[in-house]
Amino acid sequence: WFSGDDVYMSSENERQEYVLNENGIIFVGNARYIEARGWYYGQFQDLLNICLTMLDLSLYYRQDPAMDVSRRGDPKYVGRVISSMINGNDNDNGVLLGKWQGSFHSHENPSRWDGSVVILKKWCQDNYRPVQYGQCWVFAGVMCTVLRCLGIPTRLVSNFNSAHDVDRNLSIDKYYDSYGRSLNISKDSTWDYHVWNESWFIRPDLGRPYNGWQVLDATPQEQSRG
Repeated sequence: WFSGDDVYMSSENERQEYVLNENGIIFVGNARYIEARGWYYGQFQDLLNICLTMLDLSLYYRQDPAMDVSRRGDPKYVGRVISSMINGNDNDNGVLLGKWQGSFHSHENPSRWDGSVVILKKWCQDNYRPVQYGQCWVFAGVMCTVLRCLGIPTRLVSNFNSAHDVDRNLSIDKYYDSYGRSLNISKDSTWDYHVWNESWFIRPDLGRPYNGWQVLDATPQEQSRG
């Protein structure tokens, strides 16, 4: 609400939606059949201490506590730390462990989650061991909760026919033998849909044209710091 803040939104309607709204819809599925899942963000449900503890458990804080604390007024820095901490991919006591195949019988199937509060409280109650299991929409839903709780306007974005370019050559590579049979040698991947977050803040480091919605993705595809 304060016009001098890095996360200031001038639209009251957008503040209601991206800061204060505790309920939302996450779109999943595929381009021909899009499913709307209800999600309870619950960012005001006694989660602030859990979210602050998340910052204190991060690799950023453990490597340089003074530097980390001094940068917690910078939303792009906080967003980067939280995107790392939502998943347990960096061995940093992250909130969720991802799983995309095999059996889920011993833990929670990702499709059973319908809100962030129970996940965050279970993570805290289990002494900050990653909750099992999450997939992209779960990571994005929990990250939205944490960032809204910390005062950063955040929304979810769903994309259908997504891809991950691992070797960064700006193409998705597929290889075939001389008989036309697919060879499983490319690390690039494609999937029906993907869900990530966007947070609203200014970018004094890049210049005024880049102010506004900034992409953040907590799904563990690569390690956050190398």
